[in-house]
Amino acid sequence: MTSEPCTVDTPLKKLVGEKTAKALASHLDLHTAGDLVYHFPRRYDERGEHTDIRSLDVGEQVTVLAQVQRTAVRPMRQRRGNLLEVTVGDGSGGTLTLTFFGNQAWRERELRPGRWGLFAGKVTEFRGKRQLNGPEYVLLGEGGDGEVAASEEIEEFAGALIPVYPAAAAVPTWVIARCVRVVLDTFTPPEDPLPATLRASRKLAGIDVALREIHRPSSKEALYRARRRLKWDEAFAVQLTLVQRKHRAAAWPARPRPAKPGGLLDAFDARLPYELTPGQRDVGVEIAADLATAHPMHRLLQGEVGSGKTVVALRAMLQVVDAGGQAALLAPTEVLAAQHHRGILDLLGPLGRAGELGAADDATRVELVTGSLGAAARRRALAEVASGAAGIVLGTHALLYEGVDFADLGLVVVDEQHRFGVEQRDALRAKADQPPHVLVMTATPIPRTVAMTVYGDLETSTLSQLPQGRSPIASHVVPAAEKPAFLDRAWRRLREEVAAGHQAYVVCPRIGEGPASEEEPPPVDDNGRRPPMAVTEVAPLLAEGPLHGLRIGVLHGRLPADEKDAVMRSFAAGDVDVLVATTVVEVGVNVPNATVMIVLDADRFGVSQLHQLRGRVGRGSAPGLCLLVTEALEGASARERLDAVASTTDGFKLAELDLEQRREGDVLGATQSGRRSHLRLLSLLRDADLIRDARAEAIALVEDDPELARHPALAASVAALVDEERAEYLEKG
Repeated sequence: MTSEPCTVDTPLKKLVGEKTAKALASHLDLHTAGDLVYHFPRRYDERGEHTDIRSLDVGEQVTVLAQVQRTAVRPMRQRRGNLLEVTVGDGSGGTLTLTFFGNQAWRERELRPGRWGLFAGKVTEFRGKRQLNGPEYVLLGEGGDGEVAASEEIEEFAGALIPVYPAAAAVPTWVIARCVRVVLDTFTPPEDPLPATLRASRKLAGIDVALREIHRPSSKEALYRARRRLKWDEAFAVQLTLVQRKHRAAAWPARPRPAKPGGLLDAFDARLPYELTPGQRDVGVEIAADLATAHPMHRLLQGEVGSGKTVVALRAMLQVVDAGGQAALLAPTEVLAAQHHRGILDLLGPLGRAGELGAADDATRVELVTGSLGAAARRRALAEVASGAAGIVLGTHALLYEGVDFADLGLVVVDEQHRFGVEQRDALRAKADQPPHVLVMTATPIPRTVAMTVYGDLETSTLSQLPQGRSPIASHVVPAAEKPAFLDRAWRRLREEVAAGHQAYVVCPRIGEGPASEEEPPPVDDNGRRPPMAVTEVAPLLAEGPLHGLRIGVLHGRLPADEKDAVMRSFAAGDVDVLVATTVVEVGVNVPNATVMIVLDADRFGVSQLHQLRGRVGRGSAPGLCLLVTEALEGASARERLDAVASTTDGFKLAELDLEQRREGDVLGATQSGRRSHLRLLSLLRDADLIRDARAEAIALVEDDPELARHPALAASVAALVDEERAEYLEKG
């Protein structure tokens, strides 16, 4: 260890010792003084204030501030020795049991009632009670009898506010706090990256003060100022990156694709059997104007499930075909690509059957390219694409393979963009001689600040109206553990719908036996919970039990493509009553006669996923019903999440709830790029005003100094906060 001044680049082993540095590196990916100083506390506890033990989830790695209430020692049944059970409480009525195995009388003397401490471990459940097995802990301040806990860690928590860090079992929060103090004692901060005029006008603290106060706050006011400054750094770095990329993209050339009077698009509009909604017309005007410019369109089209995005995208594709180009639509699954193919052919009619009997004079061809095409069919399809005869090309990632060549790719439409990796989207875009126009579609509503932060280099259009004829969807939580009779009633309700001539989905989180798949969580749960329900196990049980006599189909991602397509066609034709499936039905599957969906183990799905799944029913004239089956108990956060989904069909409200419950940094692509998130403090929900202000400042600065040449410290800070890999993620969006 050294007492010499250290900088952000100083290796931690020089400051905190080899053993501790190794633990910080291997468990928390912290290697330098800068890494540690930017490893901010997750929250701050105050003695006497509860941390709401009742909200803890089984399986969570937690640190709680609590007071010892009572201890009990009893002999173990299965082996020799005693078990020490310590009950701790947080002042709110919630309690947690700490269990220590073996003869540890000294712990009983130490953990006396009245003592406050920080207790860290993994939450498990035993006989309905939440507990921590053998937790790490540190006792704070004075015990109930006035004795001071003898621990070197206490000085880390001398202030009123106790920092609680993102930690690991091998590196608890108090060890991190001690290391932070050692580093800050000799830390020389970097040059402040924010221009002085900006700091003054926005009343922002200096970087040195902010970094010290965030770890060892002298008051709540000082902590607020520190957090605000560091949030500004994050928001400003992201917005500068997006604004710079938007600025550069505006200079790229693209071939204009203006509308052609009397062309395919006009003919299509004339044969549409229904009127476009005002929203569809308005968005269509925006896209048409974008396509007519000499710079590539980069537009995000978001709209609720069933809001008519496909028709909007098809009209854009026809405008490009009218202008002599080709359009490609990239779908996340073969099921969805095949459905798009059938749906677009139906919509176009004779306009999409060039070269066939009865085709319109100015018709184009619509080709489907997927990995499961036979060799002869694939050769024929690729020839149509390469010659330009196929104006509209639909497919999965198979469109990205070598050998798929376009004559003149003018528009790329990406459906359900969150299902694709960045590299896949970029590979398709690279198939054009010049950058093509890009339309990104999502049925997952995106809160305004997320759109500003993740898609800030895209123009955003929103379809908020549902077309006429869509029916309401009622949603209910079925608490299977508390009220098993409710589950029996759910199956009877499904049978009633089938008896009335309708169809149903049963959705499971897992496929079943076999190798793991992208669409399912791992089957093993090390918190004592049973594995999630599986399609291949549930389907036969239903066929023999509550759904006996009904025609049951099975659909999941491990089936061969032709089998998947056959099952989906049978379901769409009404030859299957109940489809037992994974989330492969989450997007785009359109069977208007399906009126009921039962989601098993619904608590294993995310909010947006449940909202997407629910959108598969109520697509016809009959109302839809979605039943969310769960064993999560009342009061648990998983149950509250399901109650929220059942209470509203407003996708934007649910998107905000989803964002609250996820680590918000992940929206920047940390999960897609496999890198640790760099959004540490910024809340995309709570900091909307700050993000908006940061964007305004970023636009002004980039207009004046596009490459930040006059602000080298700021440029370096942006590069550190939004590394190149993440910057590319943002750009490709």
